[in-house]
Amino acid sequence: MSHELFLIRHGQTEWSVNGRHTGRTDIPLTAAGENQARGAGLTLGTLRMGPALVLSSPRRRAVRTAELAGLVVDEVTEELAEWDYGDYEGITTPEIREAVPGWTIWTHPVPDGESADQVTTRADKLLERVRAALADREVILIGHGHFSRVLLARWIGLPATSGVHFGLDPAGVSVLGHERGEPQIQHLNIPPS
Repeated sequence: MSHELFLIRHGQTEWSVNGRHTGRTDIPLTAAGENQARGAGLTLGTLRMGPALVLSSPRRRAVRTAELAGLVVDEVTEELAEWDYGDYEGITTPEIREAVPGWTIWTHPVPDGESADQVTTRADKLLERVRAALADREVILIGHGHFSRVLLARWIGLPATSGVHFGLDPAGVSVLGHERGEPQIQHLNIPPS
């Protein structure tokens, strides 16, 4: 039997409100983000069945989300870090488009940051580890918007760049599993309670 995989995006930060790319910068949750994280814990409580392996990004916005959601993190890992935005860290998409018309994280390079291929490799490595753990128990991953969208795409065998098609709000909960052996997105972006 394979258990379910739960993805939780961290709660709101000041930069998520104003659209600034937040990869390596370690900023805290807003008060609203803390409330969202608590709500994500309530939502998760209605979905979970048993013991879980809990992994978190090392950024404090993810670790704090886990804590407020009532989770005990088994491991903090860079494997769950957000896409490295390189020179675009802290900059909004409209600002980037002033120099690179039409730019998106999904379609264009990121100077001094991660490429889509590098993000794919990292996601696939993490999912290989997660799939092995799912044989014994549920797994909960607390991470970030873009990288979690990559995980969703890779879970169902799509290219990382297909993550553009999935929306994830702060503290949204997604559930991944299988139907008759085929990877499936069972629930996407459930809002916090």
